[in-house]
Amino acid sequence: MPTQPKKIGLITATSLVVGNMIGAGIFLIPATLARFGSISLLGWIFTAAGALILAKIFSNLSKIVVNKSGGPYTYSREGFGDFVGFLVAWGYWISIWISNAAIVIAIIGALSFFFPELETNPILSISIGLGFIWLFTWINAKGVSTSGKVQVLTTILKLAPLVFVILLGIFFFDIKNFPEFNLTEASDFATFPMVAAVTLYAFLGIECATIPAETIENPEKIVPKATMMGTILVTCVYIIGTVVLFGILPVDILQDSPAPFAEAGRIIAGDSGGYFVAAGAAISGIGALNGWILISGQIPMATAKDNLFPKIFKKENKHGVPLFGLIIGSVLTSVVMLMNYTDGLVEQFSFMLNLTVLTALVPYLFVAAAYIIIVINKKLHINSFFKTFTLGSLGFAYSLWAIYGSGSETVFYGLLLLLIGIPFYVMMKWNQQK
Repeated sequence: MPTQPKKIGLITATSLVVGNMIGAGIFLIPATLARFGSISLLGWIFTAAGALILAKIFSNLSKIVVNKSGGPYTYSREGFGDFVGFLVAWGYWISIWISNAAIVIAIIGALSFFFPELETNPILSISIGLGFIWLFTWINAKGVSTSGKVQVLTTILKLAPLVFVILLGIFFFDIKNFPEFNLTEASDFATFPMVAAVTLYAFLGIECATIPAETIENPEKIVPKATMMGTILVTCVYIIGTVVLFGILPVDILQDSPAPFAEAGRIIAGDSGGYFVAAGAAISGIGALNGWILISGQIPMATAKDNLFPKIFKKENKHGVPLFGLIIGSVLTSVVMLMNYTDGLVEQFSFMLNLTVLTALVPYLFVAAAYIIIVINKKLHINSFFKTFTLGSLGFAYSLWAIYGSGSETVFYGLLLLLIGIPFYVMMKWNQQK
């Protein structure tokens, strides 16, 4: 019998949100945005506003649906029933273990800054990548408290170089380096959705504190605080960090830099500053991997408890961890990572990664709509119907825009991935009736 697992508090829950949102990508995104010009700052602001709206919806729902894990799955099921809940869980789960493979590859890329051999030795790269996957699977198997300690540490270590560049970079800021408003040949109206789409994926993960709710102390109080605090902190780091980089690095250098924050660190404090920031990029990916492996076990466990996923996903070890769910997810992540190092399958890996974009966005759409339904069903709207309807509608509209902005091909194949889950849903419902 599993013992009562030790629960996590506000700091750890907040670090789960921050750590899962800030991956290795933020260390590269400013270079991509510089190609558009300073209009990209409007993209950050627009996306941040949408993310804060969604964070508020998740925050409010965590006070209504109390002490129940599953986050987007649980809220979607509460509002729309088993079928929609299953599709959200199915797509979200797939997106996690595929995205985890991409995180591992990003970690290897960051480490190659220190160990160039990783770029030319695929066997070494594969070995280290698999080592990271199974190291953090083992850490997560020791309990959410142990995983949480790692998450707090890596979150601090990943924020340190970003804050270093932001605070000291102000003294190296030169307005002459700032890019023109629009460097593309397209109109401002056509460019804005493109920059907003680039920034969108940096905010995925705002829901992470709601997913392991049953393992959090006083979840009705801590989960909403962690969700909002984490999202606000990340928003500030993203926007201020981009502004500072725009003022430190000339646009022609920033556009082509594979590590813009490290370049800024080198300008601020020489080679040691560059290495410090580059190390932060690797640690950032490592922390995100730890946090998302935790989530990879929690989502199928919550779904299995409602008999919509196979029973094996809800079996817990003595630490209260869904061990088989973690192992299955990490096996699948390992397979997808190996695909990237097989020449004939590289394109397939990129294709599969694109498939997960929609499955990561659809939960936001359903949760925003479910928020209005849940509040009405529970008769909590009597004195605040306008606020509830406005917040839910804004969240729904933003999510719909984000899905539209991801492109028709992504939407088509993402829907196909969700439809593949329908036979599994039918099979699970049939087993329930036997």
